[in-house]
Amino acid sequence: MANKRNEDVEMKAVGGPEFAGERETDTFIRRSSSRSAHVVAAPIAPIIDKIDHSPGASIIAYCLSSISMTVVNKYVVSGAYWNLNFFYLAVQSLVCTAAILICKQLGLFKNLAAFDSTKAKKWFPISLLLVGMIYTSTKALQFLSVPVYTIFKNLTIIVIAYGEVLWFGGSVSPMALLSFGLMVLSSVIAAWADIQAAIDGVGHSLETSDALSTLNAGYAWMGMNVFCTAAYILGMRKVIKKMNFKDYDTMFYNNLLTIPVLIVCSLVAEDWSTVNLAKNFPIETRNSLLIGMVYSGLAAIFISYCSAWCIRVTSSTTYSMVGALNKLPIAISGLVFFNAPVTFGSVSAIFLGFISGLVFTWSKVRQKAKSVGSSLPTTQPIMSASSQSNRDAANS
Repeated sequence: MANKRNEDVEMKAVGGPEFAGERETDTFIRRSSSRSAHVVAAPIAPIIDKIDHSPGASIIAYCLSSISMTVVNKYVVSGAYWNLNFFYLAVQSLVCTAAILICKQLGLFKNLAAFDSTKAKKWFPISLLLVGMIYTSTKALQFLSVPVYTIFKNLTIIVIAYGEVLWFGGSVSPMALLSFGLMVLSSVIAAWADIQAAIDGVGHSLETSDALSTLNAGYAWMGMNVFCTAAYILGMRKVIKKMNFKDYDTMFYNNLLTIPVLIVCSLVAEDWSTVNLAKNFPIETRNSLLIGMVYSGLAAIFISYCSAWCIRVTSSTTYSMVGALNKLPIAISGLVFFNAPVTFGSVSAIFLGFISGLVFTWSKVRQKAKSVGSSLPTTQPIMSASSQSNRDAANS
């Protein structure tokens, strides 16, 4: 995966242009090429090694990959007439599955096991839960701003926490309860600020009634996504221990098994007429939309690699804190790239959501230090493209 990183260094030939117009002997050319290759290779190897072992570089790469994933998802589904969410998710899964198989052939994913139909049958119900999660996620992101979406994803942590208390004997510490209160408060403030902005016409191009209807639809999809995400995470935790999955196995089965489901849902539920396709992919933005769809499929691998890289050169505790801190730039990206309303209420909600994530992460760090018992997941299992962005927004 080294060639996937933002920190990749491109090795270029040295001395080429200077000798373009000169006729030299073959001996001189060979000697010059050998000397040039040595000059280039000598300084680059330690630079790459230094970057590979740099905590700062791994953290920056992880943050940039997860932020870009959320921004690209929002861009694709934000078209005025967009209604092909199942198709979009199918493309994501196809691209991600193809990329995994290519990486396996190239020897990059050496631990990826061969497809096992028995494991596939056992994992298929989890993949169905995943479809529900990623579909409701894209619908919520379609109707809500990135800051509001990110803040409301915190509520998933609360549902997962009490789901683990009920089904796995987990516990909730007083500090975790404090973080839950802050999460709920930030969500209430975010909703109030968003509705008030719609009424005042701030950041919304639609009429007040249409803007409010859009927000209500977004909140409804967001509520469904919270429970679908919790069901997927809790169901996966129950099943994954029996599967003996390693490294990229989870991502491979998730994407492979969701492809037929998403394609069937798209063919049955979505409009494939020429007119509708033209509305979803207008000529002026068609190429950028297609590039975004392909990138979103590859981004799952980028995020997974950067997550593993961050944990390898730092620690799981640092990674958890980075996940909490990363919510702030994700929310800010919505203000920068999508003209989300910037009001006192929206900024306050983002700040409270940020603090609640830090408090929750610190509570898990303290709880982990006291015991190794059941706790909320603080690291990301490898999964599909959309679910990766969900977990980045939901987990601290």
